[in-house]
Amino acid sequence: MHSHCLRFRIGVLTLTLFCLLFAFGCDRRQETAARRSIGGAPLPRPAWLKKEPLIIVGNWDSMAIFRRRVGDNPVWQEDDYVREHTEETVTKLKDLGVTMAVIHFYKAYGLDAEKEQLEDSRRLAALCKKYGIRVGVYVGSTVAYETFLAEKPEAEQWFVPSFMGRPVYYPDQSFRKRVYFMHPGYREYMKRVLEVAIKDLKVDLIHFDNTSLQAQAPVFYHPQAVKDFREFLHSKYTPELRKKRFGFSEVRFVEPPVWDGPRSVLNDPMLQEWADFRCQQLADYYGEMERFIRDLNPEVAVENNPHSGVSGLNTVWAQGVDYPRLLAHTDVVWTEEGNEAGVNPDGILVSKIRTYKMASTLANSIFTYTGGTGGSTLQMAEAMAYNRRNLGLIGGVLAGRDAPAAQRDYIRFYRDNFELYRDVKSRSDVAVLHSYASLAYNNDLPWQSTVLFEQALIQGKVPFDIVFDDQLKDLSKYRVLVLADQECLSDKQLQQIGDFVNGGGGVVATEHTSFFTEWRQRRRDFGLRGLFGVNAPTWQGARVSEGLPEAAPVRNAAGKGRVAYLPSVKPAVPKPPAVAMTSEYWKLPVNWQELLDSVKWAGGGSFSIEVRAPQTVTAEVQEDSANNRLLIHLINYDAARRPSAGRVGVTFRIPEGYTVDHVSTLSPDVPGADSLSCAVTNSKATFAVPNLMTYSLVIVRLK
Repeated sequence: MHSHCLRFRIGVLTLTLFCLLFAFGCDRRQETAARRSIGGAPLPRPAWLKKEPLIIVGNWDSMAIFRRRVGDNPVWQEDDYVREHTEETVTKLKDLGVTMAVIHFYKAYGLDAEKEQLEDSRRLAALCKKYGIRVGVYVGSTVAYETFLAEKPEAEQWFVPSFMGRPVYYPDQSFRKRVYFMHPGYREYMKRVLEVAIKDLKVDLIHFDNTSLQAQAPVFYHPQAVKDFREFLHSKYTPELRKKRFGFSEVRFVEPPVWDGPRSVLNDPMLQEWADFRCQQLADYYGEMERFIRDLNPEVAVENNPHSGVSGLNTVWAQGVDYPRLLAHTDVVWTEEGNEAGVNPDGILVSKIRTYKMASTLANSIFTYTGGTGGSTLQMAEAMAYNRRNLGLIGGVLAGRDAPAAQRDYIRFYRDNFELYRDVKSRSDVAVLHSYASLAYNNDLPWQSTVLFEQALIQGKVPFDIVFDDQLKDLSKYRVLVLADQECLSDKQLQQIGDFVNGGGGVVATEHTSFFTEWRQRRRDFGLRGLFGVNAPTWQGARVSEGLPEAAPVRNAAGKGRVAYLPSVKPAVPKPPAVAMTSEYWKLPVNWQELLDSVKWAGGGSFSIEVRAPQTVTAEVQEDSANNRLLIHLINYDAARRPSAGRVGVTFRIPEGYTVDHVSTLSPDVPGADSLSCAVTNSKATFAVPNLMTYSLVIVRLK
């Protein structure tokens, strides 16, 4: 590292001490990957979730009180509602292979106003239980005030005041007001709702809806939220640290920052803290609800709907959603991001792979639409490969009557072969870091580079995991860590990354990685310059945006490991400033091959698996250690246009201490199992899948 003046060295020591004090004062974000009770011990998970497949249908929007008020209904809507509650319908669901129905329960008109529909819920829940179908119930987060206030007049205090001259309500449904969810009265009422569901209906899962709306910015202009924000700042920092952070220590008169729509970067420390506060409040709310649910019945699963998955949206800023914190209190999480599996007309492979991988890292699985009239066998295949014990929502409660034949085949395949999906874990060479500060405080280059690097790995058929700040403490299962413009890293994180490299790990970093602290304060040079061997761009002043480093790609040996640095991930379709990195920008980056070559070099020159197939084919590798099996999932994302991807060649490194006993392939697209011939050379095995249609699962039995 370049020598600097003594003053700078003292500054580094001061900053390090400050970071230690900061971590001591506010360790919540770094430690919430593990679920905790009030006393700090992990809360129990429902045992059945690890043993059973989740194949779900739902009907939470069909209740009459809602349909009549919202309008725009066909004349047969209420006839279908009646059919949904019949024994004939439930038996058809059982025959289809459904294992859970998420049914209507609480749409927030008030328990009194919804009594009639609540009786329907009880009857439907009892029918489902009779036929061995587990029951989840819908719990809304808005309040239909027109009826609710008749039951609970004091709820007026919960409602969010008008924001920028407009009432705050559910989009296009002005009768559903939004509330400050941390108001004590609201929290107590929601516990009453949950108690009815758990004690009376004997449900197996609580589905909290519209989580993505609860912590959006307008909600936190509620008077109670303003008080809570001040208390948050007071509790998080000592007076000395508040002065270091803001220039002053007194926070009694702080107001929520002005929120004025899209931003490229968040440099204002109060904006940064407000985003962190919103995320923490949402996580604390669900932590409280989770504890209440587990105390009533630890076998009830908890699920909520933050909506956007990992789809290129900065959920921290836009929604107050920080996945490691929020998912510490859930078993299942919903995504309604769209991104239906396929290849779009511009040749972009679109998927929910990132969302599935995020949830898997955080010990959750995903609910999403995979069937019905809007679903496809490709979406089911994606869930089989990337989700965990969860095929997703295959349709409405009437799905047993109208599910297409091809989807029925996939459901049957999944149930018949569930042992191959149950006790598996990822076997990835590569981890891609999503650092909180990098992706929360900058909507542009960190998102663009991270998503495009992941796109190169997806289409290059390199299995990877998404990891978060907390996972940096132990990267031992990975050969390579990818830091795609992870610009904001703390001193502690720099040390963890350095330890990983010194222990033999590989790192591939791009652009401004380690340029800033966790508060997005510019360092004099790259924090990881000792690994990169590259100088940071010259400081041009606080108001000048940082340019890309003028450096050629470099590869360095460091300790026992390897480090590759690339000055840019070159987009084929650049994202405009301040907009989300959504799928229209996911076209393979111009230098995708350079990215893959760098990962391969950093990992020692080869991947654990190499798949020879078109770029529209993906591969996921899992291990079932209890049964000495490797499972290789192959998906043809272009199946709609090219029903066959042809012959797919696979070479994989045989785990140390094992030999290959047998290789076979299964597919819901063709009946039966096929044995595959396998050649072994120098601890590597090679075989070919003769014809990949939409989805094939290769089972490698080891001995």
